[in-house]
Amino acid sequence: MDVIILNGGSSSGKSSIARCLQDLLPDPWLHLGADTLVAALPPRLVGGGEGIGGVEDGDGTVSVGPAFAALDAAWTLGVAAMARAGAHILVDEVFLGTTASQARWRDALAGLSVLWVGVHCSPAVAASREAARGDRVTGMAAAQAHLVHEGVTYDLTVDTSRAAPQDCARAILAHL
Repeated sequence: MDVIILNGGSSSGKSSIARCLQDLLPDPWLHLGADTLVAALPPRLVGGGEGIGGVEDGDGTVSVGPAFAALDAAWTLGVAAMARAGAHILVDEVFLGTTASQARWRDALAGLSVLWVGVHCSPAVAASREAARGDRVTGMAAAQAHLVHEGVTYDLTVDTSRAAPQDCARAILAHL
């Protein structure tokens, strides 16, 4: 396996699962994702306009400007290039574009061995985690809980509302 894609809404438990997988998998795996990309952006591209806009009203809407879209496309191709160069990659993603997001990743990862994992979490549990974190806009987790999975196909799904991150990681490992 070259790449494991973990898709789920904000606060669904993707990063926790990825850290558990890094401990369980025999080879080293890099954990990269949407938060990594956003953290690497120049501050002027965070907050809307040409970049990426947050959720001011808690309705789950994230706006994507042309500068962010171009960097996101380059990011996806860069992650694929690392996998082609021999790095094992855990991608922690939020498919805001649902099937279009998955298609973009499929195209970039063509020829690589990829496991597609849907990380589900009930809106109430995700919202509770979001509130406990204190670093997210209220409402984003609940709004994204189901939205990011619409039309997306997976090899495996896990539900962090019902299972701990370690158990989800073990289920992924068993699937491999």
